[in-house]
Amino acid sequence: MSSSLKQTAQLTIDLLKQYNVSDYEISLGSSSGVSTSVRLGEVETLQYHLDKSFDINVYMGQKKGHASSVDLSKESLNKTIESACLIAKYTQDDPFNGLAPKDIMAFDVPDLDLYHPWDLDAQHSIDLAKECEAIALEQDEIDNSEGSEVSSFEGEGLYANSNGLIATQSSTRHSLHCSLIAKRGDDKQTAYEYTTALDANDLSSPKLVGMKAAELAQQKLGAQSLPSQKCPIIFTPRLSGGLFSQLLGALGGSRQYKKSTFLLNSIDQIVLPESVSLFEHPFAKKTLGAKAFDSDGVLKREQYFVQDGRVKSYVMGQYSANQLGLKTTANSGGINNVIVESNFNGGLDEMIKDMNKGLVVTELMGQGVNGTTGDYSRGALGFWVENGEIQHSVSGLTIAGNLKDMLMGVSHVGTDVDARSNIKVGSVLIQEMTIAGES
Repeated sequence: MSSSLKQTAQLTIDLLKQYNVSDYEISLGSSSGVSTSVRLGEVETLQYHLDKSFDINVYMGQKKGHASSVDLSKESLNKTIESACLIAKYTQDDPFNGLAPKDIMAFDVPDLDLYHPWDLDAQHSIDLAKECEAIALEQDEIDNSEGSEVSSFEGEGLYANSNGLIATQSSTRHSLHCSLIAKRGDDKQTAYEYTTALDANDLSSPKLVGMKAAELAQQKLGAQSLPSQKCPIIFTPRLSGGLFSQLLGALGGSRQYKKSTFLLNSIDQIVLPESVSLFEHPFAKKTLGAKAFDSDGVLKREQYFVQDGRVKSYVMGQYSANQLGLKTTANSGGINNVIVESNFNGGLDEMIKDMNKGLVVTELMGQGVNGTTGDYSRGALGFWVENGEIQHSVSGLTIAGNLKDMLMGVSHVGTDVDARSNIKVGSVLIQEMTIAGES
């Protein structure tokens, strides 16, 4: 695959010589895979995927044009280049356009051990999905299934630019997912569980995924409401990454220069307790979320965005860094394998005991988060805790607060890290939020 993309990149570079461009950037992608879904023991879908992509940015001085295509033939490449040049011709000068400095580009790409292809044929994928669902349906109070799905994908990305850089990275991703419906009387509840990994050998077994999905659905039965109040709240590892995603989004360079963030001009400001830090570790080998270079072709690096509660850096690609008069943090295209360092010796069970009384949130609904003001209001499901023990499941709730207060209210970050996420973090205890339940 690598040689094919490099040949396409070289063909594009040769075609560009006939155009009057001062600089260019090329992004190429090629991926393939299979996905299979079953429901109630019957195959619903079996799909093979083969995708290719071509994106180009051309610069005429400070003017920039962008175009893309999924056809990698010579004729299509030429038409796409022509379109990008036409766009650049009629675009206004932007003094912040331009390539990243050559000396920080990924001319030496480390091997992160991200490529582990799985020889998954159709029958094997069907058997795995059926096994997972069948085990789940055997469990008590499991009434129905929304299906089980197996998928396997592999792909390669290439970035090249007029500084002579041609960088490639290959990766794989495999997963197994199961979604169920539990029933007790007239009460029905849905839940899901999944496993995902770069290497199929690291996936949880179909039995484990099915049993866990059933357990999660069973636990939600008999849910009650709660009176409106203020209390401590624990976000489970499946959800807690979203809290820090909001923080990193607020530190994003584009949000900073557009002045549309609740953490405007926050360098060196305290935004978390001193016991909490956020560290980007993009070179972790064989790790979901790891990456060697960003979409500007800049070599990634290890760095703190928040250290000991204090903002050390915004999250920037080259363009937003130019806008802010700063240096890129190699985050064009997003963050890669951010670790929220634990400050509490234990996971969810220990945190529940330490909280003593409050709410454990296991599921969130709605999009009620305002990144400009920090206002936060979302529907929630979970469990009510008293005397350090779960009493019953709860539903029909809304939890609300302001992200500034929520982040400063993070007292515990647990060790029960969800390795499936790009943000590696355990359970999180926030000292106080508002619950809107029964009036």
